[in-house]
Amino acid sequence: MRSIKLRAPGKINLTLDVKYKRPDGYHEVETLMQSISLWDKVVLTECNEGIHIISDSRDMPLNETNLAGKAARLIIDRFSISSGITIEIEKNIPIAAGLAGGSTNAAAVLLGLNALWNLGLSQAGLMELGARLGADVPFCICGGTAVARGIGEKITQLFPLIGIWIVLVKPPFKLSAASIYQELDLTSAVSSPDWKNTYRTLRDGQFGDLHRYMGNHLEQAAVSRHLEIDEIKRALTGAGAAVSMMTGSGPAVYGIFTTKEEAEEAGRQLKSLYEQVYVVSTNHRGAEIIEGGSR
Repeated sequence: MRSIKLRAPGKINLTLDVKYKRPDGYHEVETLMQSISLWDKVVLTECNEGIHIISDSRDMPLNETNLAGKAARLIIDRFSISSGITIEIEKNIPIAAGLAGGSTNAAAVLLGLNALWNLGLSQAGLMELGARLGADVPFCICGGTAVARGIGEKITQLFPLIGIWIVLVKPPFKLSAASIYQELDLTSAVSSPDWKNTYRTLRDGQFGDLHRYMGNHLEQAAVSRHLEIDEIKRALTGAGAAVSMMTGSGPAVYGIFTTKEEAEEAGRQLKSLYEQVYVVSTNHRGAEIIEGGSR
């Protein structure tokens, strides 16, 4: 049976500006997104029938409620595929953390099945399918550095930010994106994050100015539930981060550091306080095939 192996990187939001609530119930956003060097490994193996999910994670559903399973079902139904697929996921990205762990797995499945079954979809075609699964899936397909608008599905890619070091802390609880958006009070937002100046400042290495431009409108709603998010932010800046912020709907928090050495030292300090600490860098790719393909 044919098989293909992929790498599925997570993401952080460098800015997250929630504009307004739309008539369809979703929120209009403008967000600067960045792939990071923390990834899951996804192996797709053709089988006779059905969609089967295997994982080393106990926290992930192993059925078609899983976004990776939904991605496989979308492809199989769209192209009337007679074969089945086994999806094996080695989970490294924390679940329900604001890091697009489920979305990047779905992106890897779309990309992998397109190659495995030689379907001929372009990146734009894959991103269009991905938008049916979730707002972050299109970005996880293209990856790198990009501005996402709409509900997150309208992507403008930018020249990638390379070599920026980040310390990521996942506290010992999960947050539901839907519940955080539900609690969001846009009238209390003091100012809008500035993605253009955030991008320019990171590109130019002027990290001391970042606090003037970065921001996440979902952070206040998350902190109202869990004060530990603010505590982690203070711990990161205390360990030398130029700026610290929650990513997405949380609860993962990250800090940006000037050098790899400073990030690694901060990571060592924070591991004495928190169980899940990751020292990562910016990554210029989304989901990618690392072995196998069609034949």
